Amino acid sequence: MPDLVIQATYFLGALLFILGLKQMSSPVTARRGIVWAGVGMVLATLITYFHHEINHNYILMTVAIAIGGIIAYVSGKKVAMTDMPQMIALYNGMGGGAAAAIAAVVLIQQQPMSLTVQTLAVVGALIGTVAFSGSLIAFFKLQGIMKGVIRFPMQQWMNALVFVITLTFGLAIILSGTQYEMSSLAIFFVLALVFGVLMTVPIGGADMPVVISLYNALTGLAVGFEGFVLENPAMMIAGIVVGSAGTLLTQLMAKAMNRPITNVLFSNFGDGGSGESSDVSGSMKEIDSTDVAVMMAFAEKVIVIPGYGMAVAQAQHKVWEMTKQLQERGVSVKFAIHPVAGRMPGHMNVLLAEAGVPYDIIYDLDEINDEFATTDVVLVIGANDVVNPAARTDANSPIYGMPILNADYAKNVIVVKRGKGAGFSGIENHLFFADNTRMLYGDGQAVASELVSNIKEL
Repeated sequence: MPDLVIQATYFLGALLFILGLKQMSSPVTARRGIVWAGVGMVLATLITYFHHEINHNYILMTVAIAIGGIIAYVSGKKVAMTDMPQMIALYNGMGGGAAAAIAAVVLIQQQPMSLTVQTLAVVGALIGTVAFSGSLIAFFKLQGIMKGVIRFPMQQWMNALVFVITLTFGLAIILSGTQYEMSSLAIFFVLALVFGVLMTVPIGGADMPVVISLYNALTGLAVGFEGFVLENPAMMIAGIVVGSAGTLLTQLMAKAMNRPITNVLFSNFGDGGSGESSDVSGSMKEIDSTDVAVMMAFAEKVIVIPGYGMAVAQAQHKVWEMTKQLQERGVSVKFAIHPVAGRMPGHMNVLLAEAGVPYDIIYDLDEINDEFATTDVVLVIGANDVVNPAARTDANSPIYGMPILNADYAKNVIVVKRGKGAGFSGIENHLFFADNTRMLYGDGQAVASELVSNIKEL
């Protein structure tokens, strides 16, 4: 097949990636965007069979595609929505690993390359390998295989030392042309794997949304660099688009937490229990589901704030059923989503969409924050730090300065919580002790079911 046709097909596939990504910017068109991007991937894959450099690898390619496709299809069908963050982390890691594998194949061949191409091959290998091992650690943390965090004295200095040594081997490979030893290449990849692990193990679960987004950006950059090495426009364009989008998303996520990315990577916050608790006044005041049902049923406006607790309890369907009951009674119900609610970007939006919640009643922080002051009841289900007033009032709090949902401004706040302990990050939530807050203890799904039943009886 003419090379012009092959390159044009790759370019068409890249355009479909871009259009698909654009469609994913809205929940309304996200499904269409995924289909378009999928079509682009199929085109890029099929046209590769006709590439002039593909000689005897057809069977190996087909077997690899079949195995990967079957695993992805089965796992995609079976994964629960609550496990979606760790699946995203795992698949993201596979992308970084694939880019690193491409770089390894190119470098093992030791073919003459220009300094620019060889530099991009090595840099892509480094970034892809770090994203691969780091994403796997993120998966282990989110899946519960790895508990807590791992920290030791002089850890950041150790990480820096490993990184410098890795860069030294990489630079030596770049400058040696085709004369580098295979042992040096192997050490380079091993050190990159180790650095990805070392960089991720001290990061706590509360920071995982930012970490996943960061590794997504690194994977995209690695793919883009290796696309340049292979002179593949589809890889170049898709990688650069994913890398730039991931970088922007990482910055937005970090901004939503009012923390620089360096603080996420090198601080001790977010380890699920080591956060500093500030002194709070007052006490937690309990309420039962019957009183909450009455309060919401006779309210004019209710705002629901979901968090990871709702995901764990798989309560989104019952929450939507409760919402429909309230709407039938003439109550205005809206959902407020914080940018870092859950364990990955857009986690709460995905869960609510799965339950059938209309997009037009789901609002982000900037859109809805001014409405809390005129809201009768705020129902917080499974959220913690994103509604903690300490972010505004306590300069000693680890989350001070982080933009939050102004739930405490509402007339009444109901917090659905399994127990009386601090949240995932270990920081005491001042909202729970406020005069206008009542605690409704129990599993999110069980509580939502009780509210549904109680509202029906009114």
